[in-house]
Amino acid sequence: MRLHSQILISNDLEGTILALESAVTTERIVKIIEGEKAFSVDDARLVIEKAYMASEETTVIILAAKIFTPIVQNKLLKVIEEPPAKKEFILVTPSKATILSTIRSRLPIVVLNEERTEADLGLDLPQLSLATVYEFIQSHKRTDAKAMKLLIESISKEAIRSQQYDLDEKTLILFSNAFIALDVGSPSQFVLTTLLLKLLARKKR
Repeated sequence: MRLHSQILISNDLEGTILALESAVTTERIVKIIEGEKAFSVDDARLVIEKAYMASEETTVIILAAKIFTPIVQNKLLKVIEEPPAKKEFILVTPSKATILSTIRSRLPIVVLNEERTEADLGLDLPQLSLATVYEFIQSHKRTDAKAMKLLIESISKEAIRSQQYDLDEKTLILFSNAFIALDVGSPSQFVLTTLLLKLLARKKR
């Protein structure tokens, strides 16, 4: 595994960080890890502080979290866009769909676990309609927050793959907000309904 600025998409955050650490030769590693939680604004401030600390050797700053909110990504944008000398940034997160296009355009994305088999959604996203949205929501009335996160991640990947939607930055933020809403206890069915109706509005005609 190479220690250069990039985004690593992985469900195994701990394993990925261990692999990065094992690749160290002369570099210095700085880790800011939130694991199952969202990366906070305070974490982003710490990243920026560490980035501007002078060092003779290359410093690799590893940022790992389940979610990087749009606010956090925008706060990190300048330091990623114009990194200080001898600084590399590696973001580790499970979902590519929540990474803003502004960050994607500056850091290469490496997917480490795309080979896993994903269950059939039971929803034909290229043919999405009000009727199919209603039927799908009804079938997930009792889906808990943890399962709903996996479902939303699958929906986001399938929407991207289908190329049937105008997925601008606002739509990508929508996926991030869905994860955050579930984390703070919003009803799963309400989050799913909101996401699918807004996604339907972005369907290409």
